[in-house]
Amino acid sequence: MKNLSSANTGIKDWYVSSFEIFENSLDGSRETPLHGIRKDAISKFSKLDFPTQKNEAWKYTSVKPILQNNYKLSHEASAIPDDLFKGFLFEGMTEYLLVFANGYFVKELSHINAGHPELIVGSLGKAFTEYPEIVGRHLAKYARYEDEVFSALNTAFAKDGAFIFVPDNVILEHPIHLLNISDAGETSFHSHPRNLVIVGKQSEVQIVESYHHLSEINYFNNSVTEIFVDEDAKVGHIKIQDESEKSYHISTRQIAQERNSSYTSVNIDLGGAIVRNNLNVLLNDENCETHLNGFCMGHGKQHIDNSTLMDHAKPHCNSNELYKSILDEKAKGVFNGKVLVRQVAQKTNAFQSNKTLLLTDEASMSSKPQLEIFADDVKCSHGATIGQLDEEALFYLRSRGISEAKANLMLRFAFAADVLDTIQIQSVRRKLNKMISKKFKTRARA
Repeated sequence: MKNLSSANTGIKDWYVSSFEIFENSLDGSRETPLHGIRKDAISKFSKLDFPTQKNEAWKYTSVKPILQNNYKLSHEASAIPDDLFKGFLFEGMTEYLLVFANGYFVKELSHINAGHPELIVGSLGKAFTEYPEIVGRHLAKYARYEDEVFSALNTAFAKDGAFIFVPDNVILEHPIHLLNISDAGETSFHSHPRNLVIVGKQSEVQIVESYHHLSEINYFNNSVTEIFVDEDAKVGHIKIQDESEKSYHISTRQIAQERNSSYTSVNIDLGGAIVRNNLNVLLNDENCETHLNGFCMGHGKQHIDNSTLMDHAKPHCNSNELYKSILDEKAKGVFNGKVLVRQVAQKTNAFQSNKTLLLTDEASMSSKPQLEIFADDVKCSHGATIGQLDEEALFYLRSRGISEAKANLMLRFAFAADVLDTIQIQSVRRKLNKMISKKFKTRARA
């Protein structure tokens, strides 16, 4: 049996050799400045190690199953059945729809409203050649790959994803939906979607980023999203992950906020065998406001890990964080939330809460909220609770003639509501409620 060190080296060699094949397929794009970043990223990747559980940040999550597969580079998916495709859409959200299949932009299924003349909503792969100055100014400037192996891997193989540029003083009335569909067919693959979002001064945008699947087969999605929020800008971001329960999903989001800006995130995880979400926010000027909300539900042997970093780099900023989990059977959850308050960040208000509902004795949760404070004039708090369904509440509902199954559903929904109710887009909230209700009922019958 190979030890982890030799497995680590073997899989790194596999990805490096895959990069050589990938590089030969790039044709003209090898001459762009982006390719210099790719080559630097694969060089850095070859010197980095995949994390083990000896790494404090990965203490509760093993990536060994991911390293045991020699994935092929993703291929363009075959035609997506119309009935399945429509099932992934949200009612009334067709003004800005970007569809990606196995990480590749699907133009014929996408729809982009002309909107403002300077607004850009489209494929990052196309933006590499059409808007090289804008892309070059921002790509890989926020999500560092020099010391993070999965970000380095993504940067090396980055070929497509979403590119959103909102100029100053533009308020988009309609949300932008980034629809990602994985169809492994009969071949497991690795895919590296790369999203770059730049929101100008005094502008507003809402983004819905969703991940779905067509086949129940093992594959590996490793996505990186960089979002720059300029002065007085507002960004709402909903990420929904409903991948195959045989798949692996690593997601890294790096947010950079400027003065008086606002960023609100809702992260929903329903699928995946091993899921790791890295969400890092830099509050880089005064009067920034940040809200991070998350909900996940797992069953079987699913493993869902949410790791967040709220970096208060400047004074007079506010942040709030609420993550909730419902875990059934042998599912495992992890929450590692860090709030960093730098010495200059006086008058910081930062609040963090993590709550978990365990439905069986075999389900488990590892919660590690952290405060690292170097300023003295701040208000910061964090807390974590892990428990089971309230027996008194269940008894009360049963005494009112409600069946045990329905009472259980009501209590689970009530637990999740704090997060789901923060979703401002009604069609998204309605559909998520139906998706979660269906999963609750399916588990109740299992």
